[in-house]
Amino acid sequence: MNTIKTIFDKSTDGRVGIKLPISNTPTTKKPHSKLLREHKASLPSLSEFDVVRHYTNLSSKNFSIDKNFYPLGSCTMKYNPKICERVANLEGFLNAHPHHISNKNTKAIKGCLQVIKELEEALCDISGMSQFTTMPQAGAHGEMLGLMMISKYHSQKANSQGKPNTKKYIIVPDSSHGTNPATASMVGYEVIVIKSDENGIMNYDDFKSKMNDEVAGVMLTVPNTLGIFNNKIKQICDLAHSFDALMYYDGANLNAIMGVIKPGEIGFDVMHINVHKTFASPHGGGGPGSGPVGVSKTLEPFLPKLCVNDDLDISTPPSLSVGNISPFFGNFAISLRALVYIRALGANGIRNASSKAVLNANYLRVALKPYLSNPYDCACMHEFVLSAKELLKEHNVGAMDLAKYLIDFNLHAPTVYFPLIVPEAIMIEPTESESKQTLDYFISKIKDAINLAKTSPDEFKTYPRTLGICRPDDTKAVRELDIRAKIK
Repeated sequence: MNTIKTIFDKSTDGRVGIKLPISNTPTTKKPHSKLLREHKASLPSLSEFDVVRHYTNLSSKNFSIDKNFYPLGSCTMKYNPKICERVANLEGFLNAHPHHISNKNTKAIKGCLQVIKELEEALCDISGMSQFTTMPQAGAHGEMLGLMMISKYHSQKANSQGKPNTKKYIIVPDSSHGTNPATASMVGYEVIVIKSDENGIMNYDDFKSKMNDEVAGVMLTVPNTLGIFNNKIKQICDLAHSFDALMYYDGANLNAIMGVIKPGEIGFDVMHINVHKTFASPHGGGGPGSGPVGVSKTLEPFLPKLCVNDDLDISTPPSLSVGNISPFFGNFAISLRALVYIRALGANGIRNASSKAVLNANYLRVALKPYLSNPYDCACMHEFVLSAKELLKEHNVGAMDLAKYLIDFNLHAPTVYFPLIVPEAIMIEPTESESKQTLDYFISKIKDAINLAKTSPDEFKTYPRTLGICRPDDTKAVRELDIRAKIK
């Protein structure tokens, strides 16, 4: 196993990387004695070359979509086209300052406002929604905005009728993303969870029995986190609307249907879009993020205050706006990349991307069927879920063992242990970007892993072997985070 030495381990006394010139600024006052060091600062001594080589080698150990196959189900790590990066780094975009908006000096940023306007229009066309805002900083942030608008819609309607607002529930399926019930709780709603049926979709009869006049909204991902398209989605929307409940579309899986089906035309009233999952903007490491939110005509009056009009200027705020949930227009640089991606592909390219994502997922699903159990054995959309339950039972090799094994072969692990309704879940999403050769390599390594599980299952405890650490206690690492170097 490769042991990673820290920059302090490589320090050699007396070695210097760069010498700073003597300061020509006169010292007029000595710092307070309490601020003076009693001992020399514990800093490493290295040459410039030492430092460059150390951090270059360290960075090469990171997994990234530019280096590795990244089949993270639900998370959708798509390739980021370099044309998007080049446009985002054009000086006029890169140096634009958001305070031009607050200073009402929008002439200097007309190009930026045009980008926002064109992106909103493109997202409306793709989704079937009436209007969009780019203000949310991430998908979960978009969820919060969406439920805030749903809440205000019901409050305003009750007030206008002189009645109390009795809407207090949000319905979610048991396969939903965890952010759905969490966001509902944050906005003040109670959550009703509907179990999945034998086909892996929300049980319609159970849903029908739970719908009532106190339900404010229904949050669904279409297709769902099992990669299955709910063939009763139109009936669900119609039933919810009959109780004056609004439909929220979690856009995490839009990559499966963009250019094919429009959520707004099915009957959804509000949705967010994860532009990194659908329109190839960068994502990871906690950011950058962007989660534009689209609404139907019903919710237009409740959108955030900051909007761009047809004259590429700041328009009058919507009459019943919930206010602004972040500064200015959200993460503009990420919105810009999303627009470039959409423009580069065009309508046919957008549809083709979804088709290829579905094709790649089904190719893997069928190829891996002999090796891992499939709890819902049907055609999938852009992702699918397998289970290592039988492998664990027979050979004591589980989903996490397979994930750790794949790391040593330049493959990022699929999502494991989600969704929670599948024991030992392995969730795989290849996206449309990967070639058949890459998919075949992934299949071959899964085969190798299964053969190893049958012949030498104990070997899995030694993987990964190519990193500086093998099997950290993940729970302890998160709860007791320690990123400080132990300096001697």
